[in-house]
Amino acid sequence: MATRKEVAARAGVSEATVSRVLNDVGPIKEETRQRVLQAAKHFNYAPNAIAQSFARGKSGNLGVVLPYVPGVHLFSTFYFSEMLSGIGAAAKERGYDLLLKFRSLETDNDYELLFQRQKVDACIILGARNTVEERESLVRLQAAKLPFCLIGQHYEELRCNTLDADHVQGSYLAVKYLLDQGHARIAFLNGSPAYSNSQDRLKGYLKALGERGIAFDERLYVEGNYSRTSGYQAAPYILEQQVDAVFAGNDRMAIGFMQKLRELGRGAGQDMAIVGYDNSDAAQFTEPPLTSVAVPFYEMGSLAAAKLLESIDANDEKEIFQEKLSTHLVIR
Repeated sequence: MATRKEVAARAGVSEATVSRVLNDVGPIKEETRQRVLQAAKHFNYAPNAIAQSFARGKSGNLGVVLPYVPGVHLFSTFYFSEMLSGIGAAAKERGYDLLLKFRSLETDNDYELLFQRQKVDACIILGARNTVEERESLVRLQAAKLPFCLIGQHYEELRCNTLDADHVQGSYLAVKYLLDQGHARIAFLNGSPAYSNSQDRLKGYLKALGERGIAFDERLYVEGNYSRTSGYQAAPYILEQQVDAVFAGNDRMAIGFMQKLRELGRGAGQDMAIVGYDNSDAAQFTEPPLTSVAVPFYEMGSLAAAKLLESIDANDEKEIFQEKLSTHLVIR
């Protein structure tokens, strides 16, 4: 294996110059840079990754914080698997590795530790909630000028990098479709209001009803936790309300609801209309196939990572991005 000293000798420069060229540190004459690169190519020399990190003052890692929920197979969920695939693709394209950190929803909000231990250069946070502890931790990150981005969560009082889908639009399209099909008594099975996307879906639901002059009936509003089990458990209560359609905040809850419906001898699409949300792979394989709102999770992850890494590579701390991608209804 060639050494840095051999590369320096062949290029006719010092070892320090070889280090600066290969680590892209400091001004170097183009002629000198090309000689070093040709010498390195001749010996098939690659610098040590750890040494490169120290030279650049960067770890080369993009942190991704995920919620730890006991008993939940996180990577099997469409939301997280698609999002992580997008983040990973964008990070790889820019020469970064991913460092995943799981955090307890109740006790672990110290995002700064990832940076303090020099493990990551920037951080993407998934599954953030609207709690006092969460907001305080994010404010500390901002005050320390540590680069991060929230996906799927936004706060009215906190201006930071965020990337999300337009869930008001998505929910509105789903409920409007049900109304256009002649359904007026539509139950809404939503997720926790601690998530801003749950609040946005409720806004879309209310907007669609309001346009038709239908008053909000709180008996038709049910909160689950985005799991299949919560959809299954909510079904008996919703059926008691004599509804003719159900809009679920994600496909997992819709599928759980459909399962219970079958057990009770009633058919989705026959006795009751059901629309889901996310347009997960499972939606097209249910019986009958599930109409659902398509959310560009992969694109959200990819764009968030790309914009965040571009900002730190350019040392641009002032530019804040806040974007929402469009959703659309997939009718089955």
